[in-house]
Amino acid sequence: MSKTNPKFSFVILPEVAAALNNKQPVVALESTVITHGLPYPANMETAVAMETAVREGGAIPATIAIIQGRIHIGLTADQIEYLATRSRDNVRKCSRRDLPLVVARQGDGATTVAGTMILAHAADITLFATGGIGGVHRGHPFDVSADLAELSRTPVTVVCSGAKSILDLPATRELLETHGVPVIGYGTDEMPAFYTWHSGLPVDLRLDTPTAVAAVMRAHRQLALQSGILITVPAPAAAALDSAEMETIITQATQEADAQGIHGATATPWLLSRLVELTNGRSLQTNTALLRNNGYVAAQIATAYSQGSEIGDQ
Repeated sequence: MSKTNPKFSFVILPEVAAALNNKQPVVALESTVITHGLPYPANMETAVAMETAVREGGAIPATIAIIQGRIHIGLTADQIEYLATRSRDNVRKCSRRDLPLVVARQGDGATTVAGTMILAHAADITLFATGGIGGVHRGHPFDVSADLAELSRTPVTVVCSGAKSILDLPATRELLETHGVPVIGYGTDEMPAFYTWHSGLPVDLRLDTPTAVAAVMRAHRQLALQSGILITVPAPAAAALDSAEMETIITQATQEADAQGIHGATATPWLLSRLVELTNGRSLQTNTALLRNNGYVAAQIATAYSQGSEIGDQ
């Protein structure tokens, strides 16, 4: 079905529309992981696995993308395969600035964290699961992901494993604080570092259950705060990598990127691909494992949020 609101006109998958109309839990998923984050066929397999994990957690998945100029809230299996097999050069990564460009030119676009937050909010979806957010690039303090600005102004709760560890994590954490974004550790006292459990950076609050997170979300909504909430979930223990080893490998990869002049929007996909090579595929295994886990956790939180009462009613 199609839906129009004052901000956007988009196509919403019937299953997602029914869940939203019935106040059932829905979790938004990004699409850059399909087009730019992972190689084929791991990209398609991971997208399907994330949707399955969301269902296992008790919610309906809504993968978001732009296909031939139309914004889709929820994708069919054929649409996921279409994006998974498209060349990166033919699919634009869509943050806030890119959305109108792709729609106007009737192109294909994969939503980043920022782009997914915007479209999820427009579709009245409160929860969004991803791998890691963007942030401040190492050695390039003025190269800052639009994800951070979006978190400061779009009220969507983002479940992730922290910021991607190829970034400057202390600077990223500082900007999240500056932007007033609550950083919650789900079962952890420090912000995870994507592939690894430990960053040495504190969270604002540790919570251990979906119900506790849902209570913070309700308080945030009642205060009418126009910012996001970041829920940081460590990678599954069996898949997490060693912090010291990964720091050495990431340092090598970022130095190689600098030597080759790889910066801006192309840096993250290149670095993630290089890490797969340098870790003999282990970083890819961790990436896919944490994506599935984050989808499951987000679904549990979405379920608790949909079932709970307002603070004043408790």
